[in-house]
Amino acid sequence: MAKREAPRSEELLVGRRRVRLTSQDRVLFPGDGVTKGDLARYYVEIAPAIVPHLRDRPFTLKRYGHGIQEQAYFQKQAPKGIPSWIPTRQFRTLPREGGPRLVDFVLVNEPAALVSMVQVNCIDMNAWYSRVDRPERPDYVVFDLDPPESRNGFAQAVHVAHLVREALERLELRSYVKTSGADGIHVLVPIARRSSFAETYELAELVSRRLEQEHPGLVTTEWLKRKRRGVLVDHRQNGHGKTIASAYSVRPKPGAPVSTPLRWEELGEEVRPRDFGMREALERIERHGDLFEPTLRGGQALGSALRELRARSVAD
Repeated sequence: MAKREAPRSEELLVGRRRVRLTSQDRVLFPGDGVTKGDLARYYVEIAPAIVPHLRDRPFTLKRYGHGIQEQAYFQKQAPKGIPSWIPTRQFRTLPREGGPRLVDFVLVNEPAALVSMVQVNCIDMNAWYSRVDRPERPDYVVFDLDPPESRNGFAQAVHVAHLVREALERLELRSYVKTSGADGIHVLVPIARRSSFAETYELAELVSRRLEQEHPGLVTTEWLKRKRRGVLVDHRQNGHGKTIASAYSVRPKPGAPVSTPLRWEELGEEVRPRDFGMREALERIERHGDLFEPTLRGGQALGSALRELRARSVAD
């Protein structure tokens, strides 16, 4: 009987760290032949752009031990055996079942830690909206757009994303857009780290519900898919402990698409979320730099916008 070869393992030099990468020939995307090693090499190259969006944010692991065709499992607690140089921070969580518990969250603060997440079979990189020094103060408001399952669903989502942008501009708020890399669109509003999650939720809800009133059948805030008509503008994603797939994160979908920042003028109805893979993401960084870097700078206060939205809501 032929002797079975052991899975290939090697150490990658990432900055000043050596990171062990086992089973690097394991195919994670069967339809595309993308392996664990391919994923690690992409994250090494994209690290200067993605790590600032993850740094000091509690990280939730979404682990695909056998590739994207198998069910992933979520893990908040830092895995046993991760390198000792990867920092963790402890926070109390409220799981759906059982009482509150203390969890040691991983912090992906450097490129080598990013590769260590690939080693434990993370494909996409998901972190909190807030940082460990002020966990109750988010860095941005998120509008998560989920298109309907129809032939022109994504084109509708593109239209709605521009409606969100225009609504925010009327409130004198800047916003930035990226493909989710899955099926939708993310619009982020960077803010000063003074607002609470309750305030970011309120702002997103008031904007979304007004758009729903103004564009019935195109915009909806209905959570249940069977009752939904149009593009869901999901304000419910604003909350303590919620996570978002980072800009430049590979998503567990056929083609290994990447959550890719775009200029607003690039977001036209011909765009499709799967247009942007790992190669395209790296080429865009080379050409444009990090288009999402302004989301790290914050600076926008929500007080005036919230007062205006509340007044409109009362008038209605």
